[in-house]
Amino acid sequence: MTSETWTIGDLARLSGVTSRTLRHYDAIGLLAPVDVAAGGRRLYGRDELLRLQQILVLRELDVDLPTVARVLAVDGEHGARAELLREHHARLVAERDRFDRLAATVASTLESLEGGHDMAAKDLYAGFDNSQYDAEARERWGDAEVDRSNDTWARLGADGQAAHHRETQAIGEGLAACLAEGLAPDDDRTQGLVARHFAQIATFWTPNRESYRGLGQMYVDDERFTATYDAFAPGLAVYLRDAIDVWAERLPSGA
Repeated sequence: MTSETWTIGDLARLSGVTSRTLRHYDAIGLLAPVDVAAGGRRLYGRDELLRLQQILVLRELDVDLPTVARVLAVDGEHGARAELLREHHARLVAERDRFDRLAATVASTLESLEGGHDMAAKDLYAGFDNSQYDAEARERWGDAEVDRSNDTWARLGADGQAAHHRETQAIGEGLAACLAEGLAPDDDRTQGLVARHFAQIATFWTPNRESYRGLGQMYVDDERFTATYDAFAPGLAVYLRDAIDVWAERLPSGA
């Protein structure tokens, strides 16, 4: 293998990573130079170039720096590095394939909109990866509850699923209107929309007082749910949480 070295400026130009970031990687022990020349110039060899590539691949996969350090804390032999790179490659290929499917879904949707014909409801969501959310749901609610919900969703069929999405949209728009009009969370109109929300949830599982309130709180605590509801109107997630707190009083306690 070559003994050629590159300065920190060279490496910054090659990789697109700033010199400041490279110095930070050195400071935290993630990417040390192979040598420091006169005047404090950091020098990097080919092994360091390969290590930086692995760091950047993991960062592209949304791996945080402490985890990157643990992943790279393996035997430095080229065989181990090659095996690690194969794993990264497999994940990248999987991501590429997923984005290809998403791109195809968007292209088909554009075609249907421009051509004036409706796309099959089930095809609107092709390519979306819900495995992360499935794992979180299983951890929170248990395998049996999630499996039952998934089975219920499948039994709804394309028409039932489309109707479910329409109802979700209608509830969100209705709640946003209530919020815009300054209605209190316990207003009859708001509470009627919460009743529809509960009916939707009860299609898949039947919450008690505490679990329904917990669901409302999750809409505020989990930024993904907050973003979903606040897309209808800023502050809607909190408004729905407060409205659920009122409506849930009629439910039996699980305590």
